[in-house]
Amino acid sequence: MNRYPLWKYILIVIALLFGVLYSVPNFFGESPAVQVSSAKATVKVDQATMGRVSDALNKAGMPPESVVFDVTGKQGSVRARFRDTDTQFRAKTLLEKELNADPADPTYIVAFNLLPNTPQWLQSLRAMPMYLGLDLRGGVHFLMQVDTKAVVAKRLQGLQTSVRSMLRDKNVRHAGISRNGDQVVVLFRDEETRNKAREVLASQLSELALQDAAEGADLKLIGTIRPEALKRTTEEAVQQNISTLSKRVNELGVAEPVIQRQGADRIVVQLPGVQDVSRAKDIIGRTATLEVRMVDESVMRGTEETAAVPFGSELFKIGKGAPVVLYKDPIITGDYISSAGASFDSNQQPAVSIDLNGDGGRRMREATRSKIGKSMAIVLFEKNKGEVLTVATIRDELGARFQITGMGSAEAASDLALLLRAGSLAAPMEIIEESTIGPQLGAENIQKGFNSTLYGFAAIALFMLIYYHLFGFFSVFALAVNLMLLIAVLSTLQATLTLPGMAAIAFTLGMAIDANVLINERIREELRHGNSPQAAIAAGFDRAWATILDSNVTTMIAGLALLIFGSGAIRGFAVVHCIGILTSIFSAVFVSRGVANLWYGRKKKLAGVSIGQVWKPDT
Repeated sequence: MNRYPLWKYILIVIALLFGVLYSVPNFFGESPAVQVSSAKATVKVDQATMGRVSDALNKAGMPPESVVFDVTGKQGSVRARFRDTDTQFRAKTLLEKELNADPADPTYIVAFNLLPNTPQWLQSLRAMPMYLGLDLRGGVHFLMQVDTKAVVAKRLQGLQTSVRSMLRDKNVRHAGISRNGDQVVVLFRDEETRNKAREVLASQLSELALQDAAEGADLKLIGTIRPEALKRTTEEAVQQNISTLSKRVNELGVAEPVIQRQGADRIVVQLPGVQDVSRAKDIIGRTATLEVRMVDESVMRGTEETAAVPFGSELFKIGKGAPVVLYKDPIITGDYISSAGASFDSNQQPAVSIDLNGDGGRRMREATRSKIGKSMAIVLFEKNKGEVLTVATIRDELGARFQITGMGSAEAASDLALLLRAGSLAAPMEIIEESTIGPQLGAENIQKGFNSTLYGFAAIALFMLIYYHLFGFFSVFALAVNLMLLIAVLSTLQATLTLPGMAAIAFTLGMAIDANVLINERIREELRHGNSPQAAIAAGFDRAWATILDSNVTTMIAGLALLIFGSGAIRGFAVVHCIGILTSIFSAVFVSRGVANLWYGRKKKLAGVSIGQVWKPDT
């Protein structure tokens, strides 16, 4: 009656092992470390960088405890762990000198960091501690909203220019091109010309949905961005802003920044350890510019660094195709680029397609019309420092839409397209929420959250042991398993623990013990009705299950509503709360009954049950 099959005990043991392995890393603490990340959009941190860091530290007599290459993010980072903070400070100074030839224009950012002391064998099992949120570590929080209307307006402007240039290239006459809200309207004098224009635009601008209309004697061709293209444009703008913000945050030297999307048009930026809000705003809001310049071919290729640079030209030593001498006057800047994306050329080789706005297309045509066969370069400027992205030969007159070929690989084309878009923000952003939390307040929050959970657990355990005796011990054991499994699941998901999350953990304890109270009281009720101890235990667990399930399902519905419709701290609370409900059902019913069956199920003749005072009616 009260015996579990072997497979259920094996499942409980597996759950206990999982809980121990994946919750224990949270108790090992952290060691001082330094993090090396890229300071430039075109420089990636790789295994070779890790070797340079390790060699520099070993030669200086500061061997690190470990050096690891973290592939998180597009550019990666290298992290070196040390025994004490003194070595950490000296290592940071050393690496800044060794890795950066020009301190005024650093190639790598070396930042202080903390690495978990989790043993390597646990890390190999992906057993890592939870991250700590800003309210527990301290730092700056921004919630930024992307102006999606500006994104659409910019794209429509680019499409309007593309329509004008395509019709001109194909000698299709029109009576005017204008924008009407989210539409591009082209006027024609006759039906034949309109049909020809529709064929031209439909073959080259698949993102536009074309339809005919008329107004008086004029015939209209109305182009509207397709919903899927509109969604893709907005998605790319938000992702581009996230990518740009990630590059800018590196300058702050933040060890574990959080830059993630929230909803359709919002971006959350969390900078742990940063307390200077004004500097953080300045870095996040700074702009990078792109310029397209002609190569000064009066200087022979290969002699740039030794030859005299002509007046009106400038020598660039950094980047792909450098050294190269370019004219100072740009053909266009990044402000004229409406979009850029990876594509393929006529030979199905990786390329980058660029769309310019109206002024940009006109300037590009005028500049390249007489310079076919000559070279031009695209330069990215950040902090007044220029880096050559590519040097290309002009094969034909360029207009509002052209390609950069010779990328070599699809990844290189994708990276360059991202750089062309990410030189500046794709759309304006407004900070709609900001907060700053000091490190002392964070440490105090950790202590208070830990104490609330500890004292809450102790008070619940004391009550259950006094009131329910041995079955109270079963309940406390199940509650401990629940807490351990909850922490293990959160650690496995690499969730960020915040103060609302700690509140949800303490709240989950009260919710979880309620199920055990229902079970214990149901067993008492069965004993009052005169059932045998074994029958009372079986009936108590079986009949309490429906009530426990109903109460947890309704609570789960409320938690899911908070998760779906909430944001920020509310979502953090909801995530922990929903996971806690699942672990509490497992531990309160499955584990608790397993322990009770293990203790009482082996006894054939059971005289009584240690479940506290059973008040029977006076017969």
